[in-house]
Amino acid sequence: MASAPKDEQKPGFKYTAQLESSLVKGEVKMEVGENALIVTALFDVFEIPYAELNALLLANYVITVKADSGDYAFSKMGSWCQPFYDKLYEAYNKAVLRSLFVKGSPIVRTNGEVRFTESGAKSSNAAPVHVYGNSVVSLPPNLEARRVPLCFLTGMEKGSYELTLKVDADETYTYSKMGYDFEPVADAVEKDLREIRDRSLADVKEICPSLTSMQASQIAKIMPKGAAASFGQITAIAPPFAAAMEERISKTRAAETYKAFKEMCNPSQIYVGFKKKEGSAENTTEASEGEETEAQKPNDFLLWLIAPSQDGRFVAVEFAVTDAATFVYRTGGDFNRFARQLNRALEAIDFKREVIWMSDADLRKPENVDYFMAAKRTAALRYVRSSFVGRVIHLGAEAWKNNLKELWSGK
Repeated sequence: MASAPKDEQKPGFKYTAQLESSLVKGEVKMEVGENALIVTALFDVFEIPYAELNALLLANYVITVKADSGDYAFSKMGSWCQPFYDKLYEAYNKAVLRSLFVKGSPIVRTNGEVRFTESGAKSSNAAPVHVYGNSVVSLPPNLEARRVPLCFLTGMEKGSYELTLKVDADETYTYSKMGYDFEPVADAVEKDLREIRDRSLADVKEICPSLTSMQASQIAKIMPKGAAASFGQITAIAPPFAAAMEERISKTRAAETYKAFKEMCNPSQIYVGFKKKEGSAENTTEASEGEETEAQKPNDFLLWLIAPSQDGRFVAVEFAVTDAATFVYRTGGDFNRFARQLNRALEAIDFKREVIWMSDADLRKPENVDYFMAAKRTAALRYVRSSFVGRVIHLGAEAWKNNLKELWSGK
């Protein structure tokens, strides 16, 4: 009879079970790795990557792993069943957190029930809940893990031991059944919101020190953490801030592109966003290929532009970095909605810009496993990626403009 399992197992520890699957049937040994579950049978060794794992189920002492390649049912583990499930779930969650670009340790960690509504679709799961400095993360053992960015919250409601976060009119997240952890969770979220607001205000003031407190507050509200907003909105609130942004654009590689955008569409409809380039854990972003070096940067902010075609069916997205291309997307007829979703997608992937245009084939490559997992769990990222039309290389002003017009025409 097997001895009682210890809570902690050494790295490389192998569990034993009976496996029922389309690939292998019979006794196997399993090792919980960093990126995959490694399964060894008598004549076969294979991996189930966490990127392809869609759900973990534990019922009647049988652990079922649902993956893109099929279902794998592990049984006859005796007292090792629960420890194996816990270890696998822990490793899976670590991979999910990496893919959601979650940094640092949680401020509050608890368990509860998580209900959310996204574009009319509803879901409910029992799950671990983590509060970080800029987000709330829920980690059920399936594809419904969610990272809710606090900078985009439009509302928050505290009910009877129930916390609801609202992001858009059709997007809400409710956390309940957290017991005595309810108040610490709610308090941590409220504190995070205040700190995010203060940082956004500081960034706005750095760009335009002459703003009044009211102007700075209103700009920070429509541009949380530098999220893109239209020049029309910005100018209506604080003309000096719009002028300051244009001044900064004029000192970047995107200066000529911005001039062309103003000729090709209504200038007030052009969106501009900024991201501070700091050394802090929260704001540090690895330089993408072609990004300016420190000596070449005109300022401490990454700027980007979103410009609509005249009929609003397409947009051009431009990042103010060296050798960047112009990326073209369909809007589905709602340019403002696309801009909001692009803001969400960029924040979700920590501004790893290649993800928003990378092909599905490239997304599935082993080196892009985090991006692949992020796309599975981030609706805004899927929306933006599915809207991608093509890109226009800067090979001369007239050629660039003609190629952009052609993509905007839908040909």
